[in-house]
Amino acid sequence: MMLGFLLARAGVDVWVLEKHADFLRDFRGDTIHPSTLEVMHELGLLDEFLQRPHQEVPQLTGQIGDVSLTIADFSHLPTRCKFIALMPQWEFLNFLAQQAQRYPTFHLRMEAEVTGLTEREGQIVGVEATTPSGPLQVEAELTVGADGRNSIVRQRAGLVVEDLGAPIDVLWMQLSKLAGDRNQTLGRIVAGRIFVMIDRGDYWQCAYVIRKGGIEEVRKKGLAAFRSDIVALAPDLKGRVEELRDWNDIKLLTVRVDRLKTWYRPGLLCIGDAAHAMSPVGGVGINLAIQDAVAAGNILAGPLGGGTLTTGDLEAVQKRREFPTRLVQRAQVFIQTRVMGSVLANTGQPIPLPRVLKLIRRWPWLRRIPAYLVGVGVRPEHVRVPAAAPKSVSPPEQPVGLPR
Repeated sequence: MMLGFLLARAGVDVWVLEKHADFLRDFRGDTIHPSTLEVMHELGLLDEFLQRPHQEVPQLTGQIGDVSLTIADFSHLPTRCKFIALMPQWEFLNFLAQQAQRYPTFHLRMEAEVTGLTEREGQIVGVEATTPSGPLQVEAELTVGADGRNSIVRQRAGLVVEDLGAPIDVLWMQLSKLAGDRNQTLGRIVAGRIFVMIDRGDYWQCAYVIRKGGIEEVRKKGLAAFRSDIVALAPDLKGRVEELRDWNDIKLLTVRVDRLKTWYRPGLLCIGDAAHAMSPVGGVGINLAIQDAVAAGNILAGPLGGGTLTTGDLEAVQKRREFPTRLVQRAQVFIQTRVMGSVLANTGQPIPLPRVLKLIRRWPWLRRIPAYLVGVGVRPEHVRVPAAAPKSVSPPEQPVGLPR
């Protein structure tokens, strides 16, 4: 959606195909970091964007055993917004769609599920999709796969995936928030358990970390035991865990960390989780995807607008974004394996405070380092492509092409 907006803003003809009828999906990434908010500012949309329902998180806090501490403080970041905005992803997507539709070259087709690619002489020249009204075939100079970690586009393109491994899965759930609850996002770690509470205004979005493939073991112990484990981690939730009426109220996120060896083929580019599936550690996945989109927009808008696109342009996008992707994934794999995996395997001994957190506790100014790495990241992108004049239009009923 972001790349479609940026390209249409630059005057490129774009079609975005979305397989669902709306964007209302729970438990998608909704941590919008200062780097993404900076992009919204550069687009002149920040003030309007922040009028959407959201919560602002100026610090990340954690509790390890009996020790509570602030891990990251965003107040010193060199950005306009010095906080993480927690906003449901459907709000973000709807906002982008509304802004993009101000440009006559942007077209959004809902309920259009891509099922295959069209190829001629080794070049991807479009997509095949299904819609309620029947099959749809769209030809395009460039097809962008931004369809997530289970990307149909990358599968159909035969792109090689490198699996980096993930020893954890996550159970997501919602619990109500009471007036006396603290307004902060909090992670709790004790021997054998990791639990995160994300403030969503009128409820808590909660993540319970389990060993990879351990969902059946959790279910075998029973829902009552699961509720008791949550209360042991967060006693304030006692009485609220009964809101988990059955296992349908608890969603499994199968954690995957992987990346494509090559993100492109002639006529095709993958970005976001389709190019590099991220762990939920740090909540950076959506923000890396936005950075991919901004970089792709900067690099590709000119060649697409001028009809000079080459495979070298697609390679340039990967070269620009692969380095920060590799660094973040390396850090995520380290945390998952050396920290979270060790915690889940330790069911008896108290969890010692890691040395790095001891240093942060002793010298609070060190909180700025994780704040920068999480909030801004490596190689932040900035909008470089000038905007064409917007114009309110209604898209035609049938697509006539993707970026040309």
